[in-house]
Amino acid sequence: MDLRSSITPWDLECMLCDETAEPKALPLSLLEEITDSFSDEQRIGSGGFAVVYRGMLKNRTVAVKRMSNTHMYEKEFQREVECLMMVRHKNVVRFLGCCADTQGSMERYNGKYVMADVQQRLLCFEYLPKGSLLEYITGTSHGLPWRNRYQIIKGICEGLHYLHRKNIVHLDLKPANILLGDNWVPKITDFGISRCFDDMQSQFITRIGGTNGYLAPESFNHTEVTYRHSYRLDIYSLGVVIIEILTGKKGYHDVDKVVESWSSMLEKSQCDVQLKQVRVCAEIGIECIDPNPVNRPDTQHIIDRIDETESMDEYTEAGVITSQQLQLGALVLERENKQI
Repeated sequence: MDLRSSITPWDLECMLCDETAEPKALPLSLLEEITDSFSDEQRIGSGGFAVVYRGMLKNRTVAVKRMSNTHMYEKEFQREVECLMMVRHKNVVRFLGCCADTQGSMERYNGKYVMADVQQRLLCFEYLPKGSLLEYITGTSHGLPWRNRYQIIKGICEGLHYLHRKNIVHLDLKPANILLGDNWVPKITDFGISRCFDDMQSQFITRIGGTNGYLAPESFNHTEVTYRHSYRLDIYSLGVVIIEILTGKKGYHDVDKVVESWSSMLEKSQCDVQLKQVRVCAEIGIECIDPNPVNRPDTQHIIDRIDETESMDEYTEAGVITSQQLQLGALVLERENKQI
């Protein structure tokens, strides 16, 4: 990360316009300026140990995540920066930089004034105005059409596949941690409890965090999970999210009933292809929440299954073109025979 601190709002705006720009160390004064000193009017969300603010530039907007109780959550801050510095993918929120500022302050303690360190830990990201996926979880009868839901499912799977290939385990995948960009492109965010591993690492993950409802059963049965098995924790969470996108609810659902619920909601011209996509996504979701982690598919298998539905869609379109060409050829041949 670039350690220079003389960065202006204009520099930050230029970074947003340059997809190749590397994350930078950002001065606290800059983040205070663009958030109006972290005013309540700029506050757009909060989590377990952070508050997120809207940062206003001249022509663009960013999101500024300000850690609370920084002494308590210093490890989470360092882990998140470590993971974010390693990733750059269309389905992972773009990281622009961070601020680790410590200043002395006179505080009254036991009737005396003492010098205390005031820590500020902040992260800066691209701003996604559509908010999180949590706001769009509904049943089949209303809400997003299938085409958008399918794109979201596919994007989440591709983002998680990328993270796992980078040896990153998210450990808190849920709709609230999936932001939606333009054209409903999903982006995975919040790496506060994530873990990064070396290829040869054999250590254990202890005290697994996460969110109830998305935690795999083994999270409650053991205090330690090997890093190789930790990827299956993400897969379980992915399955819960996929089923929620399909049905609006968590938990096991019968595949045929899920397909039936969508049968009257799909585009008539693409009904057969989209019903196949619904079935494949439902099957993947149910496979991912298998109680036995060994039986859960890995992200490569999931991507391959989704790609099959894409190929089928292309094949169908190609078939329509071929059929039209054959009909045209037959008409031309018939006309030529009459002329003879």
